[in-house]
Amino acid sequence: MKTEREIGVGDGRTEAELEAGRRSRVLMKGNEAIAEAAIQAGCDAYFGYPITPQAELLEWMARRMLELGRVFVQAESELGAINMALGAAATGARVMVSSSSPGISLMAEAMSYMAGSGTPMVLVNIMRAGPGLGGIGPSQSDYFQATKGHGHGDYRVPVLAPASIGEAMELLASSFEMAERYRTPVMLVADGILGQAMEPVDLRFRTPERHAFDWALTGAAGRPARIIKSIDLDPEVLEKRNLDLQHKYREIARHEVRWEAWQLDDAEFAIVAYGTAARVARTAITRARERGIKVGLFRPITLWPFPERELARLSRRLGGILTVELSSGQMVEDVRLAVEGRCPVAFHGRMGGLVPTPDEVLGALKALSGHHAHTPPPRVRGYEATELFEPDYPAHSGARRGGRR
Repeated sequence: MKTEREIGVGDGRTEAELEAGRRSRVLMKGNEAIAEAAIQAGCDAYFGYPITPQAELLEWMARRMLELGRVFVQAESELGAINMALGAAATGARVMVSSSSPGISLMAEAMSYMAGSGTPMVLVNIMRAGPGLGGIGPSQSDYFQATKGHGHGDYRVPVLAPASIGEAMELLASSFEMAERYRTPVMLVADGILGQAMEPVDLRFRTPERHAFDWALTGAAGRPARIIKSIDLDPEVLEKRNLDLQHKYREIARHEVRWEAWQLDDAEFAIVAYGTAARVARTAITRARERGIKVGLFRPITLWPFPERELARLSRRLGGILTVELSSGQMVEDVRLAVEGRCPVAFHGRMGGLVPTPDEVLGALKALSGHHAHTPPPRVRGYEATELFEPDYPAHSGARRGGRR
């Protein structure tokens, strides 16, 4: 762990010295950097339970939150942690919970309650391989769980997926902003590699603005009582609540889509990947371009709302898309829905805690480009069982740059 002086907080220096410290570059583990970013973003209370590969996040919070006089609770279980978070967040506190895949599954019911009652909270999932207890290796097999709804009911939550430790620190602050702006839980998902790896990071923390909430349970002395609940036994009232939620989700989809485009200006093919898979894809793209294959990267940063319109525009001028994941293929379904047959979509992935190599991705890309050129595609390990080729489609003009809508 880094000391207070190394992370530039709480050591008696002037504001100017603290600012200089915040802009220093230090080597940090992903879990610890995410935890410190939450603290610097103004996290008032943290609740968690130890599980690999996110245990260091909890350990960092255990030390730092107490140093700052804030609330830290290692609960008796993931169920206890998430329900404590529900209660704390209902008072208007800025709350975070973290866990890993099996622990997130246990939190599903309370996540549904928070979505139904409009209770903001940030949940960090450092994903591990499954299903079941699985193993402690990195994985992206929680994509369905994160983006399609963890618990019951017609609800969604924004899901942010960093590809580096520095980006995770920035997106943590954005997660709190989004949670409070829309009164919703927000998930930040990273695989075990990002949680366990160490990278040099610039300690440029951001503290979102505080707001007075007219819904928070702060004691009813001198004002009408407030009620935060997720139960409505009158069907018409419950439908109205659900309609309001769907309106909220449309607003989130309209304003909060984030993605990155890299080397797509002249690309004939694209790789769609997020998190660690996107980092592997960058190396594969560099090698592919050295071999004359014009390919670029489309990286979703918000897994929900998924950047479907941007990908749809891009697909009109591509010869094919390769989706790369640390899973059996989950995000690829959203890619295919966005593309709607405009170009072929193929998939390459590894499971069980294994990570695709750049050479594997390059081989899958050659298979896709070879099919596009009407030559027999080579067979690539991990690719045969899930490949999907469709007839060629004419190229059309379309969006050439990514960004935030």
